[in-house]
Amino acid sequence: MSDLYEQLADDKELSAEDRAELLKSGGQFVYHNRIGWARTYLKKAGLLDSPGRGLVMITDRGRQVLAERPPKLNVSYLRRYPEFVEFHTYKPPASGGPASADDANAESEETPQDLLERAHDELRRQLVDDLLDRVLKSPPSFFERLVVDLLLRMGYGGSREDAGRTIGKSGDGGIDGVISEDRLGLDVIYIQAKRWEGRVGRPVVQAFAGSLEGARARKGVLITTSTFSSDAQDYVRKIEKRIILVDGPMLAGLMIEHNVGVAVEGTYEIKRIDLDYFGE
Repeated sequence: MSDLYEQLADDKELSAEDRAELLKSGGQFVYHNRIGWARTYLKKAGLLDSPGRGLVMITDRGRQVLAERPPKLNVSYLRRYPEFVEFHTYKPPASGGPASADDANAESEETPQDLLERAHDELRRQLVDDLLDRVLKSPPSFFERLVVDLLLRMGYGGSREDAGRTIGKSGDGGIDGVISEDRLGLDVIYIQAKRWEGRVGRPVVQAFAGSLEGARARKGVLITTSTFSSDAQDYVRKIEKRIILVDGPMLAGLMIEHNVGVAVEGTYEIKRIDLDYFGE
């Protein structure tokens, strides 16, 4: 298989970027994953066999398929083999019986890992929308606490008491304050966070940069529940001050990543063969 990865990548003229692309889980190259699943599908259809660890060889049935020279070898083609249908057809856990022949996934060219990652992305997008909706409907004092909780979870500010003192000047639907960049307080970050609903433009960001100048601060974070205009984003790239813009989707993403306002509903482990266990 290790030889096949490179040989097939060369044959399909994959670019260096293609070969470096990782799965969203970060644990494997995408093209390695695709080749691995192709091997699994072909083996389940009886077109390949595994004579030894990490080895593959074509079977007599596989040679017959090559002789037919099909225009495309995909899931639809492989479903002519009962062994593959048995493997590929979803069986509801409750009954143990096969799903309907009209099951939308029956002809899917996506691998099980593709389907799992796509479902995860859809659930995450929905969670982001729900989180932002909750934040917008919450009172200013709750939003203030949320920002403190998030920054503490991210490693800023030291103790909650210290963070509460330095961040907590209630403003118009948001907060403003200063928080330590690290637990030792070696540097500080100026923060402005407001629950805007419209797009935040350059004037707001420019005013925030002016506040940094007045406080002789070098770093700032501007948090909004909406989005920033392209002019605002371009402005922070050009100025000397280091200002990070956190829009609504990024805020919700950080909340999810650091478990602020969310709880784990379920955990699914994906396991693989431990080759060391089966080694000589």
